[in-house]
Amino acid sequence: MQAAEAGNALAPSTTELSGRRPVLRQYELIDQVLSYDPSAQEAVLNRAYVYAMRMHGSQKRASGDPYFAHPIQVAGILTEYRMDAATIITALLHDTVEDTDATSAEIRRLFGEEIAELVEGVTKLTKLELNSEHTRQAENLRKFILAISRDVRVLMVKLADRLHNMRTLQHIAAPAKRERISRETLDIYAPLARSIGCHRICTELEELAFTHLNPLARDAIIRRLAALRNEQGGAVTLVSQEIVSRLQASGIPSRVFGREKNPYAIWRKLQRKSIGFSQLSDIYAFRVIVDTEEDCYRALGVAHRAWPSLPDRFKDYISTPKRNNYRSLHTTVVGPRGMRIEMQIRTEAMDRIAEEGVAAHWRYKDASYGFDAEHQAEQGGRDPLVNLRHLVQVLEHGGDVEELVEHAKLEMYLDQTFVFTPKGRLVSLPRGGMPLDFAYALHTDIGDTCIGVKINGEPRPLRTPLQNGDVVEVVRGPKPVVPEDWRSLTVTGRARSAIRRHIRQTEKEEFIRLGRAALDQTFSRAGKSRSDISLTPALERLAVASEEELFGRLGRGGITPAQVLDIIFPRLDPSAREAATAVRRIEGGAGARLYVRGGGLTPGISLHFGACCTPVPGDRIVGILEGDGQGLTVHTIDCGELAAFEEKEDLWRDLQWTREAERGTLTQSRLTATIRNAPGVLGQACTTIGEAGGNIVNLRMHRRMTDFFDVDFDIEVKDARHLTNIAAALRANPAIETVERSKRAG
Repeated sequence: MQAAEAGNALAPSTTELSGRRPVLRQYELIDQVLSYDPSAQEAVLNRAYVYAMRMHGSQKRASGDPYFAHPIQVAGILTEYRMDAATIITALLHDTVEDTDATSAEIRRLFGEEIAELVEGVTKLTKLELNSEHTRQAENLRKFILAISRDVRVLMVKLADRLHNMRTLQHIAAPAKRERISRETLDIYAPLARSIGCHRICTELEELAFTHLNPLARDAIIRRLAALRNEQGGAVTLVSQEIVSRLQASGIPSRVFGREKNPYAIWRKLQRKSIGFSQLSDIYAFRVIVDTEEDCYRALGVAHRAWPSLPDRFKDYISTPKRNNYRSLHTTVVGPRGMRIEMQIRTEAMDRIAEEGVAAHWRYKDASYGFDAEHQAEQGGRDPLVNLRHLVQVLEHGGDVEELVEHAKLEMYLDQTFVFTPKGRLVSLPRGGMPLDFAYALHTDIGDTCIGVKINGEPRPLRTPLQNGDVVEVVRGPKPVVPEDWRSLTVTGRARSAIRRHIRQTEKEEFIRLGRAALDQTFSRAGKSRSDISLTPALERLAVASEEELFGRLGRGGITPAQVLDIIFPRLDPSAREAATAVRRIEGGAGARLYVRGGGLTPGISLHFGACCTPVPGDRIVGILEGDGQGLTVHTIDCGELAAFEEKEDLWRDLQWTREAERGTLTQSRLTATIRNAPGVLGQACTTIGEAGGNIVNLRMHRRMTDFFDVDFDIEVKDARHLTNIAAALRANPAIETVERSKRAG
């Protein structure tokens, strides 16, 4: 069969984004389940539907709808993925234990052990009495990962639950709550969906979160897409037809879908690359569906013979699938009408797995309906929970709950590099992975005893990023030696958590020192001295056993200096408190030790932030030991000035930002923009920076020409992500040609 279809086939529809869908009636839901699983027990499904409605009773959601509509809609989402009856029943019951008088024992009695365990795994843990919203999120994530590592159905219910909540998020009145939920969705739940291959859920979660987190940027991208659509006219349809025609002439049956990328996918590219919207080469993508794996490679050959391919844009995920079982051929060609188009070539089975992930393997087999591991293996797939089991290993290494959120994000983002052991074993790592990530991926003991590395037979520094196809040999020492600065030489959560386990004891004193210094600085700003007062009231109120424990928690960020100040001086003059807790600006000198740590720093050493690259929290940083007592200069890892020190390894110090730097601070960096010379454009740029939360402290125009001019914006920002978001927001403006982070500021 030959077919060509155009349109934004993969983007969520307006209806999906609005959240307004009719509630499934009882018979409709059950008919949907029976349509793909005739063996499902209709009586149990009926009982669960009625039980959920009765238990939620007159409860209302923020939208004013009856609360029972939510679990019914969650169950309806899961029928779209043809999940088994136990999963559908769990969806109907997933909020009953938390939000109603229902008990786990009653669920077990009425619906059996399997359903009770699934419901318990999904139940939200809002009754935890923890210190902060962030801590609660981390603790929930800890328990949630342990639950889903045992049964992927727990994750499917949770993702459907979050998807329906995001579809109706606009009904929550508090902007801060909408932002928190959207950020959590983008950071945790969308990557979880991606990790088990559920692209359709992942994409909709990202779009919904983007709508609430950055509506101005999303609207700007939608306007640019609309303008491009008007310019291109029916190009997508014509190109789709041309691809089909070429394949048909070669005897390859196919279906071709042309689409434009989603606003959030475009936004991510604007963040990652220093280019403007007009320079994006793959706004349009074409999915080519063929009958067999052999046809995939034949179709690729037809495309490359017909149109020039772009170097370095071909990826074979069929012979080497992604960790979430995604399989497809990717290539970018200069196609008909000179359009740069991305092509994804796959079979029908590959396409279903790409969209539905692990859910594509629920099938009716041997008179029962459930997960078919044999089908998964036949499709070349791996264990769908292998990524999540890596997170379980992170949990086993201990540590505080807030670390888990960071490590979870590291494990779940799936851009990959494929490298080999000397014996030919394939190891997949996240893009940017380094030798220590490779060593810890092989075994924790290998990572702990690593003292060096050979890449393709040549000794290389441990900070060397690994490339596709590298052969990596770990050089091991006789006993575990884990320097503190190794954390900056890894990108995987697995490696970082193992390293942290080793250094946790040694860093205790450093946290105590940092906490003591932060408290002394806060007291000093308020005109007080710690030596003149007793901290006993703070110890009692905050339930800590000693001053050392208090300082340690201050250093780790579990307690803020402002909390201690308010307890010790409850009647402090408001102006003094404001001075003590004002947002601090990161500067070099004696106070820099509050913000930078690692590298075997000795007390009293002078720290300076390199003007060549202006590091901000979130950048990966290193220090260079300067001669003549000048101290240590902090650079970003990609700073051009570091080339002069490549052969002087003894001067390098691996550094990290402290928790103090990553919260409540501002630092200055520079963006250089090339702007179209037109009335009002500079004002638009300044407004965009302000709306993104940046504070312009200096502005300088240079290289002024007839059509364009360059502007340096010196901006106070919170961290590297804040700076990246500002740059991406500027790039969304059609009058701004390029935006680059400058190598020199001030």
